[in-house]
Amino acid sequence: MLVVCVSTALTRPAWAATPASPVGGVPVHIAAQPLEQALEQLGQQTGRNVMFTPDPRLRAITVKPLNATLPPEEAVARLLAGTGFTAENLPGGGITIHGGKPQPLKNLRKKAALRSNAGEDIVTTGHHTRSVMSMDGQEIQALMPGQNPMQALDFLPGVTFTNVDPWGNNEQNSSIYVHGFNQNQLGYTLDGVPLGAGAYGNYNGLSPQRAAISEDIASTSLSSGAGALGTASTSNLGGTIAFTTSDPKKKAGATIRQTFGEYSTFRTFARVDTGTFGNNNAAYFAFARQDARPWNLGPGNSQGGYQVNAKFTHKGEKTDVTAYFDWQNKAEPNTQGLTAPTSLYARGAFYPNLSAAMANYPVMTSTKASPATPNNQYYFSAARRTDYLSYINVSHRFNDHVSWDNNLYFHYDDGAGIVATSVRTVAILTELGPYLDPGATNYIKNGQFTYSLHGVDPVVWNKTGGTGFVVRTTEYRDYRGGLTSTLHYKVGHHNIEVGGWYERNNNVQARRWYPLTATNTLTPYDMPRDPLFTQWANAFYTNTFVTHLQDTWKVTPRLTLMGGFKSEMVYTNGTLPVAALPQSLASAVSGAKTIVDTSTNTVAGGTIPSFKAFLPAFGALWRFTDHEQLFANIQENMDSFAETGYGSTSPWAVTSQADFEAFKKHGKPETSWTYEIGLRTSRALKFGPLTGIGGQLEYYHVNFYNRLGTISPPNQGISGVGSTVANLGSVSTNGMDLAFTLHFGNHFSVYNALSYVDSVYGNDFMDGATLYHTRGMKVPAIPAWSDKFVLSYHYGNFRTQFSGTYMGERPATITNSVYTPSRVMLGFSAGYHFDMIPHVRGLDLQLNISNLNNVRTWSSITSGDASTYTGYPTAPRMFFGTVGVEF
Repeated sequence: MLVVCVSTALTRPAWAATPASPVGGVPVHIAAQPLEQALEQLGQQTGRNVMFTPDPRLRAITVKPLNATLPPEEAVARLLAGTGFTAENLPGGGITIHGGKPQPLKNLRKKAALRSNAGEDIVTTGHHTRSVMSMDGQEIQALMPGQNPMQALDFLPGVTFTNVDPWGNNEQNSSIYVHGFNQNQLGYTLDGVPLGAGAYGNYNGLSPQRAAISEDIASTSLSSGAGALGTASTSNLGGTIAFTTSDPKKKAGATIRQTFGEYSTFRTFARVDTGTFGNNNAAYFAFARQDARPWNLGPGNSQGGYQVNAKFTHKGEKTDVTAYFDWQNKAEPNTQGLTAPTSLYARGAFYPNLSAAMANYPVMTSTKASPATPNNQYYFSAARRTDYLSYINVSHRFNDHVSWDNNLYFHYDDGAGIVATSVRTVAILTELGPYLDPGATNYIKNGQFTYSLHGVDPVVWNKTGGTGFVVRTTEYRDYRGGLTSTLHYKVGHHNIEVGGWYERNNNVQARRWYPLTATNTLTPYDMPRDPLFTQWANAFYTNTFVTHLQDTWKVTPRLTLMGGFKSEMVYTNGTLPVAALPQSLASAVSGAKTIVDTSTNTVAGGTIPSFKAFLPAFGALWRFTDHEQLFANIQENMDSFAETGYGSTSPWAVTSQADFEAFKKHGKPETSWTYEIGLRTSRALKFGPLTGIGGQLEYYHVNFYNRLGTISPPNQGISGVGSTVANLGSVSTNGMDLAFTLHFGNHFSVYNALSYVDSVYGNDFMDGATLYHTRGMKVPAIPAWSDKFVLSYHYGNFRTQFSGTYMGERPATITNSVYTPSRVMLGFSAGYHFDMIPHVRGLDLQLNISNLNNVRTWSSITSGDASTYTGYPTAPRMFFGTVGVEF
């Protein structure tokens, strides 16, 4: 398995450190220790490849403690001051340490500053035994101000991110694949705090854009093969994504950034930094508001909301303390998918014009279905989320050999998915009928509510408000808190790490229905009250225990070995305080004449553990030259059962207690073995106009076992009711990533990331009475080939970027019967920094154009099982302008 990671230069030009940026460098915590160990630790903390020739003086020199938020060049300069060593910042993002005459700190700083004008990379590669790629927060804002940091990862090799929104914020229609795994099979953390499994139907976390304001993200790091053993996640089958927030600045000041754009875009970001005060304390307070009209909806619709961040740091001689708080409240209108293939591209919603919605749909007495079935429009659809996230981190250094990190966190979420849809569909009538008019035999055919010769059942019509529409919600409430604790012990050439993570998570989900009347039409931006009925409600109580032990052994100055394991124990008690009426879950009924269904029992629930006592990891890093590294890693991971119910792939989603008990006895959690091997390089060149190169090549292989899927059990009878979760077999993935940055002088660079992935099913499976021949078929929604590029140019205070992404054909069904077409999307950004303005530290102007070539193609897709799938459109070309001022 060969992987290539691209680097975002820590050697960034002067304009990259614009005063409008809230990022004040990288948090660096180096204890008093030999210089050799300090440089290794610095490489790990900054994501930079720090390389040096074996030299006994590196082990003989002891550096003083360094605890500050600094640019990497400054941190290197401080460590090397007076040691006789110098640092060479390579164009590819690496740092090479050379011997020489002792130099004062000011000279090293000056040289670092001069070298920082050598050019910039888009991505940095880490000093690890596995593939780790990072993107700087400033680069994220350059690509699109205020964007979801997940969207910026689309420029990394092996990653495919799609969204219907130019900022990547729409969670329902968001999709990310990394080396064959989807967003629910990855792990996510913010400053080490677990963010859950990335599920839209929230049950154990929140999305990164809700956990921190985009402009407060200092860096985003992707472990594309397997995450570190100490990562607080139980869903990371396919790697981890770590977000780091910026620390407060040392100097007091304020930053304001205002973005304007098409479709009434108005985004405000403001931040106030206290600067250092008291006994080495610092803090900031940040605020963001975003408001825009969704591009595919009319006036009266808006997307966005409010968000607040606050962070406090104390840097002590022995103890560091960090406290963080995040609050956000947003409403995000959802985009309906289209059943594809189709000549249609995008459909909006009628809101706020109820008259037009009612005029477009048949009246109660009509026997016609909704128009353009199945691509009919909602009245509205939206996701509402309110989150409170906080943590306090305490890191204590007992001595040069022992340190202890502790992170205590709490998260509360209150949200809902809201849909106002027509009652004139068989699926909706089947759900409403058993509750609102269970005796309406004239409107039942083959066991389902449907249209009769007289239209829709008048009782159902009137109880839902008489407009022909009804509002359905899926409501979420989540309380979770926990502690991560890690002890670091350095002895000889060994760096031993032992840690644990505990979390208690209580979450409740409910499906409720509300009337929509001509006088109380409701909105997508407010929670309805007084439901007609609660169709079902789930309650889950989960205790998570994870421990890990790891030893990193520096066998020689050039060879490092890593070995360790983690244990995962996740105990979930899922109950069903309100069970759905069996018939209301029917999807296909033949032969039944009444609504009575006595053959199906809804699940009562119970406790099922996800347990794996030994999940090993082994890795090696060989620096065989001053500029190249060879790395290899083997690791096993487990995905605990999803703590959610109906409509999901979870043991609690089955519709019979017998199936639940059978799964409890025989079911296994999903697991994976990941193998990766790769080569990194970072060196200066003198080859005509080419002056430097940095990059990574990687090959990887993944064996994915016990893939879970929702199917209809065989021989379920005439009820048409019921689904079960089954083990559908294995998936095998092979792939290669190649990413590199070429530097042409001090002002121009070219970044490119090319990826190939072949992810195939290992088994056929039965769904009801249908046999699906999926063995050897490619996993849908994943392109075999993808390529990303960024052309960067800077001169003085001016910078510009031209970027693009290519996505090859994607299989759209599990049998590969239909493929989506390939696509190419382009983007552009340009900016200028003014730094000689009285009473202002700096002024920045920036222009961004998304989807520059205005391509019309599917963004995210939901795969089908036959000849159709669900496609979501891509936002059209949009222009945005940003003004940033720092005082």
